[in-house]
Amino acid sequence: MEKLKNPFESSGSSPLGDRGKTLLLIRHAKSDWGNPGLDDFDRPLNERGKRDAPAMAKRLREKKIAIDLIISSPAKRAAKTAKAFAEELGVKKKNFIFNDELYLAASPVFFEVIAGIENKYDTVALFSHNYGITDFANLLTDTRIDNIPTCGVFAVKADCKDWKDFKDAKREFWFFDYPKSVTGS
Repeated sequence: MEKLKNPFESSGSSPLGDRGKTLLLIRHAKSDWGNPGLDDFDRPLNERGKRDAPAMAKRLREKKIAIDLIISSPAKRAAKTAKAFAEELGVKKKNFIFNDELYLAASPVFFEVIAGIENKYDTVALFSHNYGITDFANLLTDTRIDNIPTCGVFAVKADCKDWKDFKDAKREFWFFDYPKSVTGS
C-alpha cells in the first residue's frame, strides 16, 4: 500500500507553484459548551481550543506559510482562533478583518467574501464555522472531506491574479491538516 505523501515535504511547494492565489479555510478551534444559556455567537474556546489554535498556526509557520490577510467570523470562538494564528504568524492588525457574513456562512457567501478581497493579498486565511466551511471546501477541488475538524486547515491554490476570478479559476488542493493529524506533526 502506497503511503500518502506529506504535502509539505517538498519545501512547502504547491501544485501551482508560486503563481496565483492561496486560500486557507480554517475552522475555529474547539469551543466551550459549559454554559448552555450562552448565545452561540458568544461561545468561547475551551482549554483544548486554546492549545490547538497556536499549535496549528505554529505548523504553518514551520512550513514557511505566510498569511497576508486574515478574514474572520466575529463569533467569539472564531475570533479567538484567528487572533491566535495572527499572533503566532506575525500578521499585522491592519491585515486582520472581521466579516459578519462569515458567521455560519453558506458556500455562496464564501465566494462573495473572496471576490471582495484586495488583489495585493496573495495568501488569505478565512476563519469560519461548520457545516458551511466543509461544504465550501468540497466545492473547490476534486478532493473531498467528510468534515473539517475544529482548528482544521484546508488549503487551495487558485490560478488567478484577481480574487474576483477565484470562483471560476482553476483550483487545486494543496493540503489538509488538523490537530490530531499525523501528517501535520
